[in-house]
Amino acid sequence: MGVFNRTVIDGKPFVLVPEEEFEDMMDTIMAGEVMARIEAGEETWPAELVYELFETDSRIRTFRTYRKMTVSELADAAGISQACIDQIETGEKTGSVDELKRIAAVLKVDLDDLVVD
Repeated sequence: MGVFNRTVIDGKPFVLVPEEEFEDMMDTIMAGEVMARIEAGEETWPAELVYELFETDSRIRTFRTYRKMTVSELADAAGISQACIDQIETGEKTGSVDELKRIAAVLKVDLDDLVVD
């Protein structure tokens, strides 16, 4: 790190940091926060899944496949008929908020992860 300049403005001490070094410090702080969340057990997703989520026509199917679940297993766990899951995955039906919340809970994702366009 370089030399920082100290100054006083309106009686308050400040340190002037070159912008590039400030950005490096912020990156280091944010990386530490992310690593702490991961160490605390927050799930991370592989890049392939993230890319698939941008491309997919069914986020539910994508997450279901990622979780290695069949439609039948998801339906049973969510308490929703298999036909309803099929219709939601194919876009024939949007699914009620309650149904989507139950699906999200089973897939261990936020509701927003399923419905964000």
